[in-house]
Amino acid sequence: MPASNKNNLLNVDLLIDKIVISNNDKIADLGCGSFGYFVFPLAKKIGKHGKVYAVDIIKNNLESIKNMARTDNLTQIETIWSNLEVYNGTKIPSESLDAVLLVGLLHQSDKHLDILKESVRMLKTGGRLLIVEWNEDDFVFGNRDVKRISQNKIKEDLAQFSLTMQEEFVAGEYHYGLLLIKN
Repeated sequence: MPASNKNNLLNVDLLIDKIVISNNDKIADLGCGSFGYFVFPLAKKIGKHGKVYAVDIIKNNLESIKNMARTDNLTQIETIWSNLEVYNGTKIPSESLDAVLLVGLLHQSDKHLDILKESVRMLKTGGRLLIVEWNEDDFVFGNRDVKRISQNKIKEDLAQFSLTMQEEFVAGEYHYGLLLIKN
């Protein structure tokens, strides 16, 4: 397996358990990166009957994921290039996903509301949205000038969408997590 479930910063197993309901789930990891920290454990958890979409704007990241999936014969992984800031720009049908992960992504964009809108578009009614971001006050990694989005700001932004907060939780030593359900 290319990525370990043991990550010093995040509890990957905890997050996957919050998002996977059945082995038929269709899940998207938006901003998946090149290592598939969530893509590969998700693919193994849902098995061959589900689908994991690895979505990123960096084509080399997707090529890396595709090669690792091929090597591990994980045919349930599909890579998709997308600019998540563009509504309806991701080649995943509206209301087709059981779950969407936004892990460490929103703080990287000045258009995080657009990313949220695109994420909600793809979710089925009853689908789960998992958001994980850096705690606002923890500056152990990087410098203090790195943009962070507070938990309260994200919750305020989410109020404009048809979502219900299911849980707020500690996602790791330096991260907060939000789990929402689409109404």
